[in-house]
Amino acid sequence: MEEMYFMAVVHQVSLKPGKLELLTAWLPSRPWYRGGEPKLARAGGFRLDDPRGEVGIEFMVVADTSGDSVTVYLLPLTYRGAALDGADHALVGTTDHETLGRRWVYDGCHDPVLVAQLLALIQGEAQAQDQDVSDTPDREVVCSHTGGRISTDLAATDNQEGTELRAADGTLLQVCRVLRPTLDSQGATGHVSTSWQLPNGTRVWGLLAVLRAP
Repeated sequence: MEEMYFMAVVHQVSLKPGKLELLTAWLPSRPWYRGGEPKLARAGGFRLDDPRGEVGIEFMVVADTSGDSVTVYLLPLTYRGAALDGADHALVGTTDHETLGRRWVYDGCHDPVLVAQLLALIQGEAQAQDQDVSDTPDREVVCSHTGGRISTDLAATDNQEGTELRAADGTLLQVCRVLRPTLDSQGATGHVSTSWQLPNGTRVWGLLAVLRAP
């Protein structure tokens, strides 16, 4: 069974194809992917609520054991009931939900709903939710922010290091795609961090996103 996310409700349903199956086909096309043929396992993550209750938002952490060492990736995903105009380049794939029908799955860094809620999380205006349990905050997601309001009009660019979302005023939100066990956010004006579990059972902490002022 897999979970789909809408507001604070986790729906335990079967998805065809499943999330990891979609991601296995999609990941090698990303400039920040470091492996060969992905061998993925869930390692952690959390949810955010769409205030309008229309888009499912998930920050999935997966461990890839296809290489000589384990690589951990952050995969922000959105789940929609219809295609998002102008976002074909960010489509991970489609899947069939037992009760809701066809769902369009997107790389959330290119979805304005996820970006707005990520900024709300950094600014303390949204609460991270448990990945698997309804109506349960995820207390392991830690955020900080100093400074004024952050523009939600950000342009996303993928590169070999991850995804950069930049505002017209030069504010930069760096989404870490390859996760490392470090909490060093020196020079940042905001950040999001959490923990994940490695395949050997070790739990580590690291940064998911870093905000930098112009």
